[in-house]
Amino acid sequence: MSLTFHWFLPTNGDSRDVVGGGHGSPVTASGRDRPPTVAYLSQIARAAEGLGFVAALTPTGAWCEDAWLTTAMVSQHTERLKFLVAFRPGFVSPTLAAQMAATFQRQTGGRLLLNVVTGGESREQRAYGDFLDKDARYRRTGEFLHVVRELWDGKSVDLDGEHLRVEEARLSRVPDPVPEVYFGGSSPAAGEVAARHADVYLTWGEPPAQVAGKIAWIRGLAAAHGRTPRFGIRLHVITRDTAAQAWAEADRLLDGFDPQTVRAVQEGLGRSESEGQRRMLALHGGSRDGLEIHPNLWAGIGLVRGGAGTALVGSHEEVAERIKEYHALGIDEFVLSGYPHLEEAYWFGEGVLPRLAAQGLWTHPDGRASAAAPELPIAL
Repeated sequence: MSLTFHWFLPTNGDSRDVVGGGHGSPVTASGRDRPPTVAYLSQIARAAEGLGFVAALTPTGAWCEDAWLTTAMVSQHTERLKFLVAFRPGFVSPTLAAQMAATFQRQTGGRLLLNVVTGGESREQRAYGDFLDKDARYRRTGEFLHVVRELWDGKSVDLDGEHLRVEEARLSRVPDPVPEVYFGGSSPAAGEVAARHADVYLTWGEPPAQVAGKIAWIRGLAAAHGRTPRFGIRLHVITRDTAAQAWAEADRLLDGFDPQTVRAVQEGLGRSESEGQRRMLALHGGSRDGLEIHPNLWAGIGLVRGGAGTALVGSHEEVAERIKEYHALGIDEFVLSGYPHLEEAYWFGEGVLPRLAAQGLWTHPDGRASAAAPELPIAL
């Protein structure tokens, strides 16, 4: 199977420094360096499209722009690129969400993927009017996805569930193609939902041994339901012509982390209810020491950013080797990002993807012999 690569749209702002945010932590001041305008996000999207990324992930939460609206606008400035839209199922009815997805598919030519985010922070959920606890939110997510998938299949749905109730729900037009569902979560409640509903299970960038354990866990749960999901990983990336150049860039980013900001962010993230966030924090323990937790896997991003907190750092050859290592475990899809997102897309697309293509592990979605992006003015 050819590897699949996705990029990231920084709808919370972009910078030459790390932009924080997520899981209850505020967006850092660097998020104002390059505001998340449609013009700038479209520039990133067009570069990703030309380089050979399949889709672009957009986050969800109070700390960033709305993913549905933003991707709908950016889609009009791209042709092939899909959008991995993160959304929280507790905020809209399942019938409306199914309808929105069907509309998105028709208006973009089938370029929607869905990243279902149950929501790991009760405080943020309450700000949106959601007062369920974490486990109840996962049970509601299961009901939600059941309704949505039935509607996408063209069925009429009646459900009187623990959290959701619909009567004679039906779509006048079903989506074509049906969007694939991406789902992540490290708690037992999350695993059950993933086993029943995920087309692609996503994990954050933990060391390979931990990722292997997660894959085995979800595979076992899914097999009990007669399902075989694919697996993906969410990572940042710093790749350069030489390892020394890549690590110098990582050191530059680290030097920009104000100790007071690190302490404040770590205190906030330490209150997170997310099991995945807890596992991210355990990789560095809030310390600047020993941040290379596996060859070429750097945990420094997680000092100031919630959610995905690790990066692949090294030469193009080394980063390609780490990707092959994860692929050998069962990872087929890679959701990547870097600071700034425009320039790092080029570093990876022009440095790593051709090496993977030469080994028969990756093919450009447009059938090109190698990655190439359109010439675009780079925002400096």
